[in-house]
Amino acid sequence: MHVTNVRELKKNPSRALRLAKEGPVLILKGNEPDAVLVHLTKSLTDTESGVRPALAASLYRDGCVSLGKAAKISDLSLNEFIDHLGSLGMDVVGSDETTDGETRDLSAWRSS
Repeated sequence: MHVTNVRELKKNPSRALRLAKEGPVLILKGNEPDAVLVHLTKSLTDTESGVRPALAASLYRDGCVSLGKAAKISDLSLNEFIDHLGSLGMDVVGSDETTDGETRDLSAWRSS
């Protein structure tokens, strides 16, 4: 799967179309997956194997599924899916309202 962003797509749509002949092209808006460009001459099986990681990344980003479930949806191993998220610039570990407290606890534990 190839990745491009909206700006590059506007500059050179022909490149994205050429890349789509090799496999689906994930289009990022900002740093978030936004759309998938699929070439019509590719088989449905080829298209599905490229779209699954993009769909899984989107579902994981939106908090709809866990990391493990997203990896299963993507049909990649967990390590491969984590690498895929990294290639998209997506964080695997997020922070929430407890992160600051946990960081302080960990720092205190490490210093003792």
